[in-house]
Amino acid sequence: QVQLVESGGGSVQAGASLRLSCAVSGRIYVMGWFRQAPGKEREFVAGISRSTVYADSVKGRFTISRDNAKNTVYLQMNMLKPEDTAVYYCAARPGLRIGAGMREYDYWGQGTQVTVSS
Repeated sequence: QVQLVESGGGSVQAGASLRLSCAVSGRIYVMGWFRQAPGKEREFVAGISRSTVYADSVKGRFTISRDNAKNTVYLQMNMLKPEDTAVYYCAARPGLRIGAGMREYDYWGQGTQVTVSS
């Protein structure tokens, strides 16, 4: 059974940075970060396997990375904007292809809140 535990959320001012972490139990190759703002659908933010993929809205500001020795995936978020406010979820799936759809991921964390004020 794969378990994902996110941490690192918080409340910051616009322009600040935060780093989210996702601790993974079990070996999973494709990892993704999604987010869900109030009243909106959950959306893809970034994914990593042998390469990385980003949503257009976060390109150049967010960086996804992984530390295989620590079984942890990170999302470094810089130049945060109020529109980045959401609950951020870590997700995992077997295989190699990074998917941008929620249904492509088999395992999910509980989410961590990120709030960006102007």
